[in-house]
Amino acid sequence: MKIHFNALENIYKWGSSLVFQCLIKPPVKKNTIPIDLKLHNDIRAVERARFAHQVAEKRRLIKQYKMERERQQKLEEQEEIKRLRKELIPKAQLMPYFDRPFVPRRSEKQPTVPREPKFCIPRHKTIRCCRMSCNDMSGPSQLQHLPSSVEKTEALYKNRGLQ
Repeated sequence: MKIHFNALENIYKWGSSLVFQCLIKPPVKKNTIPIDLKLHNDIRAVERARFAHQVAEKRRLIKQYKMERERQQKLEEQEEIKRLRKELIPKAQLMPYFDRPFVPRRSEKQPTVPREPKFCIPRHKTIRCCRMSCNDMSGPSQLQHLPSSVEKTEALYKNRGLQ
């Protein structure tokens, strides 16, 4: 004859009689306590909150500083306006002296001495391809035919009849 019992009970046969024996349960392990996990997201969120608070504080200080500066500037402008109103009272202008008219004095500086322009182009300033043509024109024979600036001005005066 077979009898089915719970898994906690054991059946032993001693001879012809059935003996029921209850086994002692092994000691149960204590419940595991979960360790508080410190996720990087949580740490980052705390740091970000601190940073956001610092930024907000800085912005508040900057705004307060600007408001204070504007207030001081406004006070300074008002004081300046008050001062100008006191100083700039319209006054009568003095009459000019018509019996002694203004006569400008002659300058004490020496007049400038005119110089003749240089028609010869220095060799280092000429273009390589044009050196031959420039050298041909700027020879001593060609310079004799070019009038100087003094001769030009004298010719202009003669033409106009100023001299």
